[in-house]
Amino acid sequence: CSPCRDFTPVLCDFYTELLEETEPPAPFEVVFISSDHSAEEMVGYMRAMHGDWLALPGRQVFTDDLKKKYNITAIPKLVIVKQTGEVITDKGRKQIRDKGLSCFRDWLEGADIFQNFS
Repeated sequence: CSPCRDFTPVLCDFYTELLEETEPPAPFEVVFISSDHSAEEMVGYMRAMHGDWLALPGRQVFTDDLKKKYNITAIPKLVIVKQTGEVITDKGRKQIRDKGLSCFRDWLEGADIFQNFS
């Protein structure tokens, strides 16, 4: 979709900066949950738009469960979660656009597991 193709490069830049330009590397990982209609569409999009993100294929029971759990009703949506699955924010897309890398510090403050990260 057009909004996805617009936001994915922004997220790619954010991800690259966060992992490659922070010392130690930031404790952050993207898990792409596809809404594509086939595995081939998903792989094509991933190859064209981003690289090494973890991914779950669309049209699977567990992806539908995750979309329900995190109230994903439109795409793209970036939900920031703790390792426990607890939501830190469901406004990750807007926060990255508005604040860039500085939003990561806010996410760290909202996540108990990252309290000692500096």
